[in-house]
Amino acid sequence: MADPTELSPQFLTQLREDLLDTLDEEFELEMEDRLGEDAARPSQSSSSRMQYFRELLRLQSELVKLQDWVVHSKHRMVILFEGRDAAGKGGVIKRITQRLNPRVCRVAALPAPNDREKTQWYFQRYVSHLPAAGEIVLFDRSWYNRAGVEHVMGFCSDDEYEEFFRSVPEFEKMLVRSGIQLVKYWFSITDDEQHARFVGRIQDPLKQWKLSPMDLESRRRWENYTVAKETMLERTHIPEAPWSIVQAVDKKRARLNCIDHLLSLVPYHEVPHSEVQLPARVRNPDYIRHPAPPEMFVPEKY
Repeated sequence: MADPTELSPQFLTQLREDLLDTLDEEFELEMEDRLGEDAARPSQSSSSRMQYFRELLRLQSELVKLQDWVVHSKHRMVILFEGRDAAGKGGVIKRITQRLNPRVCRVAALPAPNDREKTQWYFQRYVSHLPAAGEIVLFDRSWYNRAGVEHVMGFCSDDEYEEFFRSVPEFEKMLVRSGIQLVKYWFSITDDEQHARFVGRIQDPLKQWKLSPMDLESRRRWENYTVAKETMLERTHIPEAPWSIVQAVDKKRARLNCIDHLLSLVPYHEVPHSEVQLPARVRNPDYIRHPAPPEMFVPEKY
């Protein structure tokens, strides 16, 4: 019987197909980005696009090493992603988590608080999503909703707004003292860029779901959000948990820069693993495979 790990031509072909499938996954995300964008924008050259893909895959391989180190060292990480609507937070979160184990690296994207949660301590509903040892949690928007949308849209009182700024530095210092590494990113785009991305979403039926009435109202209140952002950064940029601003007009550069910066913040190293040996499958001569009935199979239309 042949060794199942023997590098036969058929086996090498299968490995190549698996690698291409990995690349295709990123190309699919790339196509999703391009479908609704302004046709008037200059398109990237083929060489620059391939350079982006090569660098992204390199950084993602480092993220896998980071993940292994986090599990090995029982590290705990919280990464906050904040920014205006359509700033590209979701895109970089996708690229960070794309190759990682969802049991280790998970995303918390909380909806608007329900009636019960509105009566709780403000930070309470976020606390339940904090990581245990060996975990990374990415918050796609966070407790900073109070400093942004809640304040601008009038969903909180002035007293609640001020109490947030009194509480959040102590809350974050407490997280850091407990051993959680807290990283905070603000994704910065221009007025014109947000306008272009919103128009792209309106024209793209695959992205229209991303536009909520709140997003549309945020366009009208651009300047109010600017003032709120400046106040938030000024009052919550603390040594224990500083803000890092990502220039995000160019989506691809923003992703690479953010991931590269994130990796630089963690003293990770490659964790040695014992060599994996694929065991031979046990074959029982008495085993008879019973095929499933034809009606159970999904039609093969493709």
